[in-house]
Amino acid sequence: MQQTITALVVMGVTACGKSTIADAIARGADAVHIEGDQFHGTANIEKMRSGQPLTDEDRAGWLDRLGEELAAAVRAGQRPVLSCSALKRRYRDQLRAAVPGLGFVFLDLDPDEVRRRVSARRGHFMSVELVDSQFATLERPSDEPAVLTVDATLPVAEISRQAVTWWRTQSGPDDAD
Repeated sequence: MQQTITALVVMGVTACGKSTIADAIARGADAVHIEGDQFHGTANIEKMRSGQPLTDEDRAGWLDRLGEELAAAVRAGQRPVLSCSALKRRYRDQLRAAVPGLGFVFLDLDPDEVRRRVSARRGHFMSVELVDSQFATLERPSDEPAVLTVDATLPVAEISRQAVTWWRTQSGPDDAD
């Protein structure tokens, strides 16, 4: 029997639409959006702003904090939706350890589209120089449990509809609307 999904992570490389999609899913599923970027420390933000990719060590404390935020939301009876790159399986496993029943929505996008989106974005700390490092770090979640892969070029409404429908089918009877 599969485990009930109690929380979601909207994941993928920079500029794939994680925050926008997480907001839309949260609205459609009567859930709460947790913006992962808000939990980066100043040193991590400055590092990314200067075009340097984060290391596993840079991400460790951030992922711990995100796991704590997810777990606290679930304990409070909320349905959290976290926007977080979660590029490596071990990052996803770290989040899974914090919240049993964690599902992932992987926003799949090709490097050319990501470069186009990053170049058009204003006021964000992630630079276009980091796009290649994002794809070098990405371990696609194709063989993992509780993952929905979605084409990130689809309209926001369609992606969120797919994700909300999928989440509802993965939820227990007490969670269904």
